Amino acid sequence: MKTPAPSPRSKVRRLAGRGRYARETIDAILDAGLVGHLAFVRDDQPFAIPMLYVRAGDTLYLHGSRLSRLLKSAGAGIPVCFTVTLLDGLVLARSAFHHSVNYRSVVVLGRAQPVGDEAEKRAALDALVEHVATGRTRDARRPNAKELAATEVLALGLDEASAKFRTGGPADAPDDYELPVWAGEIPLGLRAGTPVTDPRCSVAPPEYVTRLVSAGD
Repeated sequence: MKTPAPSPRSKVRRLAGRGRYARETIDAILDAGLVGHLAFVRDDQPFAIPMLYVRAGDTLYLHGSRLSRLLKSAGAGIPVCFTVTLLDGLVLARSAFHHSVNYRSVVVLGRAQPVGDEAEKRAALDALVEHVATGRTRDARRPNAKELAATEVLALGLDEASAKFRTGGPADAPDDYELPVWAGEIPLGLRAGTPVTDPRCSVAPPEYVTRLVSAGD
């Protein structure tokens, strides 16, 4: 039995069969991604901001400069939308009309709240660093008081969230399957390259860095 949508506005309507609402599916996509887009409307103008994020339980934590007018607007309680998309493959069909991509995506709707508690804010920033490179907080200097004050952290709940994905090969029109045209999927993925050490750094890449590289081989 499929999990129902948490609300009417979070329900996937276009190609509804691709929609999923189970939290384990949503969490897995969010945890696999690194960058999302925060979107909202301010003064009748639409905005979409790319940013790093991290999921901690039932909450997404977003961060940026406290001087950012866009983050101030998002933290003022206006409705926002946060989206994450993972591109898994290019789908080349026999006809131009049926070309597509394979993907996994999540849309989160809600109202973001500024994180005022210092302990929660520090924990969120630590989690963000760990999401980028697990183990990094053991080495990197934590934010000092000035840096912490200059950073805005927003919390966005996952109460209204939906996932959508496409898998598999092309879905051509029946008459097109006999065309002498190559069709199929070209898989894509995020891969870590060889680390480039800062010229002013004399420390060898730590294990968690080399692990990221080996995971992509």
